[in-house]
Amino acid sequence: MKSYTITVNGVAYDVTVEEGAGGAAAPAARPAAAPKAAPKAAPAPAAAPAAGGAGAVKVTASVPGKVFKVEASVGQAVKTGDTIVILEAMKMEIPVVAPQDGTVASIDVAVGAAVENGDVLASLN
Repeated sequence: MKSYTITVNGVAYDVTVEEGAGGAAAPAARPAAAPKAAPKAAPAPAAAPAAGGAGAVKVTASVPGKVFKVEASVGQAVKTGDTIVILEAMKMEIPVVAPQDGTVASIDVAVGAAVENGDVLASLN
C-alpha cells in the first residue's frame, strides 16, 4: 500500500493505493482533515475604468482564467472578431474578441487579473 496526498480544487485528499498486479481494488479516497479553500485573488485595479465600463456593449469572459494580454487600448477602433483581450485557461490562450464593430470605451481588467465566466473585460461604443 502506498499513501499519497492529492489536492483537487483546493481540497486535499489522502489516497491509499494498493500495490499489486492482479488486484481490481479501487483506491480509497477521503478528504484530509480540515481542507483549506484556496484564497480568492482580489481583482487587480484597472487603469481607471470610466464608471465600471463606459460603453454600451460589454465584452465578457467566456471562461474562468487569468488575463494573459490586453491587445486593444481605450479609444481604438475595432471590427467584429478583432481580439480585445487574451485569457489563459488550462494552459491555453483564449482570445476574447469584439462582438461588433465599435470603439473601445474601457478596458476593465489588467494583465494577471483572475476573471470568472461572465466578468466584464472591456466595453465598446
